[in-house]
Amino acid sequence: MIYPSIDKLLNIVSSKYELVHVAARRSKEIAKDDHYQLALNKYKCQKNIGRALEEILEGKIKITEK
Repeated sequence: MIYPSIDKLLNIVSSKYELVHVAARRSKEIAKDDHYQLALNKYKCQKNIGRALEEILEGKIKITEK
């Protein structure tokens, strides 16, 4: 089973495209700065893209629409 579930994430983000954009951007920030919003032992995913999705699910990433 894939974690986090896309169904749960789409309750937070309005579209799949926006979800991909936000997660990719946050993943690049993690790779560049090595700064995490959660404690490292709280993440289930090992890769940055999965960690970015987990942060979105936990509400650590604020998404604003223009």
